[in-house]
Amino acid sequence: MQALGVENKDLTMAAKAKQHMKLGMIIPWATVILLLSCGAGTIDCSTPDGNNTDFISLLDFKRAIRNDPKGALSSWNSSMHFCSWEGVECSRTRPERVVALNLSGQALDGQISPSLGNLSYLASINLSTNSFSGQIPPLGYLHKLKFLDLKYNSLQGNIPNAVTNCSNLQGLYLAGNFLVGEIPKKVALLSNLLHLWLHSNYLTGTIPPELGNITTLRQVILQTNQLHGSIPEQLGKLSNMSDLMLGGNRLSGRIPEALLNLSSLQQLAMPVNMLHGPLPSKIGDFLPNLRILFLGVNMLGGHIPESLTNASELQSIDLGYNYGFTGRIPPSLGKLRELRMLLLHDNNLEAKDSQSWEFLNALTNCTLLEKLSLYGNNLQGVLPYSIGNLSSNLDYLTLGSNMLHGLVPSSIGKLHKLTKLDLQYNSFTGFIDGWIGNIVSLQGLYIQGNNFSGHIPYSIGNISKLSELFLAVNQFYGPIPSILGKLPQLILLDLSNNNLQGNIPKNLIADTIVQCLLSNNNLEGQIPFFNKLQQLNYLDLSSNKLTGEIPFSLGTCQQLQTVRMDSNFLSGSIPISFGDLSGLTMLNLSHNNFSGSIPIALSKLQLLTQLDLSHNHLDGEVPTQGVFKNTTAISLIGNWLLCGGVLELHIPPCPTVTQRRTGWRHYFVRILIPILGIVSLTLLIYFIISRKKVPRAHLPLSFSGEQFPKVSYKDLAQATGNFTESNLVGRGSHGSVYKGRLTAPEPVVVAVKVFDLAMEGTDRSFMSECQALRNIRHRNLLPILTACSTIDNRGNDFKALVYRFMPHGSLDSWLHPPGYGNAANYLDLSQRLKIAVDIADALQYIHHDCENPIIHCDLKPSNILLDDDMTAHLGDFGIARFYLETKSQTAGDSRSTGTINLKGTIGYIAPGSIRT
Repeated sequence: MQALGVENKDLTMAAKAKQHMKLGMIIPWATVILLLSCGAGTIDCSTPDGNNTDFISLLDFKRAIRNDPKGALSSWNSSMHFCSWEGVECSRTRPERVVALNLSGQALDGQISPSLGNLSYLASINLSTNSFSGQIPPLGYLHKLKFLDLKYNSLQGNIPNAVTNCSNLQGLYLAGNFLVGEIPKKVALLSNLLHLWLHSNYLTGTIPPELGNITTLRQVILQTNQLHGSIPEQLGKLSNMSDLMLGGNRLSGRIPEALLNLSSLQQLAMPVNMLHGPLPSKIGDFLPNLRILFLGVNMLGGHIPESLTNASELQSIDLGYNYGFTGRIPPSLGKLRELRMLLLHDNNLEAKDSQSWEFLNALTNCTLLEKLSLYGNNLQGVLPYSIGNLSSNLDYLTLGSNMLHGLVPSSIGKLHKLTKLDLQYNSFTGFIDGWIGNIVSLQGLYIQGNNFSGHIPYSIGNISKLSELFLAVNQFYGPIPSILGKLPQLILLDLSNNNLQGNIPKNLIADTIVQCLLSNNNLEGQIPFFNKLQQLNYLDLSSNKLTGEIPFSLGTCQQLQTVRMDSNFLSGSIPISFGDLSGLTMLNLSHNNFSGSIPIALSKLQLLTQLDLSHNHLDGEVPTQGVFKNTTAISLIGNWLLCGGVLELHIPPCPTVTQRRTGWRHYFVRILIPILGIVSLTLLIYFIISRKKVPRAHLPLSFSGEQFPKVSYKDLAQATGNFTESNLVGRGSHGSVYKGRLTAPEPVVVAVKVFDLAMEGTDRSFMSECQALRNIRHRNLLPILTACSTIDNRGNDFKALVYRFMPHGSLDSWLHPPGYGNAANYLDLSQRLKIAVDIADALQYIHHDCENPIIHCDLKPSNILLDDDMTAHLGDFGIARFYLETKSQTAGDSRSTGTINLKGTIGYIAPGSIRT
């Protein structure tokens, strides 16, 4: 049936006669079939003038469709003439023939029937934006075809040479498929072709030089393929060319000078290739109509041509990611009044003095400028104040990874429409609160890797659209402002590597946060509740000083994929609710003080591939399923009370019931021996002190009838992570102070002062401090919890004092933060006065209200500690002296003073002696 009405011009006369004889036999039978079909609902017999070949070909096309979700072909039946079917357009002359088929965007699924090749009057086929698969059918007999649009389907195979038989073709649109192979050289036979769209396929080979013979071509769009080789100079013969887009291939070589002949060119886009060499110096002179110049992500270099100014219609310039452009940015670019985008990032462009910064002043004339990217160049010095005079339409500004320093001009706050501001990895200093709150449209702020200081300003709360906030690797200090929790669109927060202190505000993290990166700070306090973090998928609180337990509500964050809380002082048990995090892939809780057993629910997390629970106080049996079967995916070292697990972990097996009943004797012996050793050593120290008739304190000491808790070397080692550097909070003349967490008799965060007994006078300092603190108690003295005098695990003498930890550090850290200059303005007058009164109360007590008056001898800001409420406590009595008014004291008694030879820190002692 498909052969009816098709005339083959290549047949000989004899063949034609034979064919007509066959047709004479076939046509009557066809007529009978059609007559029998009348009234059967399959063929419309009311259109005797209609072309049956077109009718049958369209039905064949419909049969090849597997899925028609929008019902586009529902009208394709005998109830109406096929010229009235949806998407079908016929000629107005009789007999009516199909001249256009347009079913674009109908989500049709199936193959394109070869029967379309029988619609000999077709001038336009548009089947774009569907789900057609298979190969492009043979359509070479459609000599009237002008437009073939099959773009954005799933067609496969090569571009058939038969397409080139469609000699009247003006538009060939095959983009967005899975076509492979080379571009047929016979495409050059399409002498009427205007538009060649082959982009977004998998075409290989080179660009055919023969394309230069199609002098009618206006658009050649070949981007996003796998083409290689050089750009043919023959393309320079296409004088009617308006758009040449070759990006996203593997093209190499230089940009041909011949392309400068394309005086009508409006778009020249060849990014993401391997082109090298300089730009043609007269590119702007010969391409005056150029509007788009995209040459980014290549290996181009040299100077940016001044002639670009002569392409006065230029709207977008992208020369980024070439790494080869050098010299100054031409100030003449400021003459491009239509310029909307200027991307020069990741090159070696320079600005060292006021003259080379002239381009920035010139760009203020580009009143339509929306995007300016200068990231990753060699821009140096102070950012000019004129930065704030750029276009009021500017919404994208990147200056990161340069060598800028000094203050950010406050004028930048005038760029109210900025949605992205990138100043990262420079050397900017000062505060940001003078300008940040004015850029109210910001969605992304990237200022990490600078030397910004001060508090994180509350004015950030004015930026209601902020979704990404990077303040990491700076010198911000003070508390995390709770206002951050009121940013409704915040999805990513990075405050790492600063000097932030205090508790994490409970309302810090809003409902829609996706990532929270608070790692590597000095944050202190407890973790807030997480019951609002329903969308959280990445949580990093590592390397801080967080305390308390993990909130059980964290398990409600169903989107969590990564959780990092390592290197803190977290305690309690690992929440069972972690087992509800079905998408969790990585969990790191190492280097904390977690206790209890490992929740077996963790073994049921199918996606969990990294688990680190090392260096805690976990006990009990290790699960053997899930991630626990893969020993390379978990780390449990430093949890000495764990047992069981898979054999590859080499953890001791858990004791049987019998072993548990009989093992108490062994356990009792292991505990009793250290206790007897400590008691014996304590008694020995007591007798030595008694024999010398020095009123020294017995250990354990008592205050107000309360006994000091007994602690061993092992207890203190576990509490401080074996006295690691990460827990070191300070060093003094007689030892070091570590932060730790004791779990018995009740959990408490402590400061452990370990004395360096190798230094002369350290033993005397230890005893002096014990003696000074044994019978005194005052709200403004650093509260001592206990003392430890024993031997370490190597048999060496070990002496330590254990104090309650002061979360806000020393007064010195508030008055003189290291490297930040004078931060005194951040202690207001009432706080200063309160601290002064607190210390005065402490001195009044030790001078006049003690049984034996004490002279501190080393009063300085670093020995004044501040607790949660900023209450001041006087500490470090290591060189304190006692003023005894008993007449029995001799002049040589080191504890009495006729004249006291002062000791202390230079700068904080009087320049003479005190007479009593």
